[in-house]
Amino acid sequence: MMIICASRRTDIPAFFPTWFMNRIEAGYCTVVNPFNSKQISYVSLLPGDVDVIVFWTKNAAPIFKSLQKLDSRGYRYYFQYTVNDYPVSFEPNLPVLPQRIEDFKQLSAKLEYEKVIWRYDPIIISNLTPYEYHLSKFAKIAEELRGFTKRVVISIVDEYRKATYNFRKLQKQGICLGTNYTLPEFGEMIKKMVAIACNNDMEIFSCAERIDLKGFNVLPNKCVDDKYIKKVFNLDIEKQKDKYQRPECGCIKSKDIGFYDTCLHGCCYCYAGSYFAGSNNHKKHKPESPSLLGYYDVNL
Repeated sequence: MMIICASRRTDIPAFFPTWFMNRIEAGYCTVVNPFNSKQISYVSLLPGDVDVIVFWTKNAAPIFKSLQKLDSRGYRYYFQYTVNDYPVSFEPNLPVLPQRIEDFKQLSAKLEYEKVIWRYDPIIISNLTPYEYHLSKFAKIAEELRGFTKRVVISIVDEYRKATYNFRKLQKQGICLGTNYTLPEFGEMIKKMVAIACNNDMEIFSCAERIDLKGFNVLPNKCVDDKYIKKVFNLDIEKQKDKYQRPECGCIKSKDIGFYDTCLHGCCYCYAGSYFAGSNNHKKHKPESPSLLGYYDVNL
């Protein structure tokens, strides 16, 4: 038995729902080592071999029609669903905010509110998105999602290697990014966000943060969370930490079936790739393939 991540590396619900459901039908998929294409992992997707599927997405609508089939086959799953309200220069290829909020609500109605977690992340302080900007946007979205989720997860932007180039481009356009997230003003913003979450009947958590936010009543979150899985699905999961994640990450062990550099959202802060790489790699995607990119199978 294992937990399947679908996926930290790309948005499978948004861009690869057909491939994913084809793999559910086949009962397995393959995951290729990006540094050695001869190293191919077989991953069973049979219901009896999968504890839980964790979806990460910013646009779940394309996979809505497949959820009933997952339910009928007995799969357990939940969604980490990012809803921000950034300028187009930060998130250029997302549906408009009202549509994303409506999709979130529809998903929550199809499932249960506990199975859809709102992510407001990452928090980027800039001259376009100062503290007041985040408080206004966070409050607006929280009010919209009240009753449709019980948990919100926040994080502070990190300058990942793949995002640094995008940040430099933004700076050339006159968009200045903040770098000091220990200022009193930042702490005041977090305190107010905690109050907003509480007023909308939501618990608030942080994700893989180097900065300790516990003093603001923001506890560390696990995206792949044994306690959460026990609470929602009444399932006891092995509590072994995922050694392939950052030290700050508390997630337990899981298997990611995604592939980097395949997302088409093109968000400036993304650690998993660029729009240019994603667009090029989509040419290598075959919905009928065992692997998300190319056609890699294993001899059983």
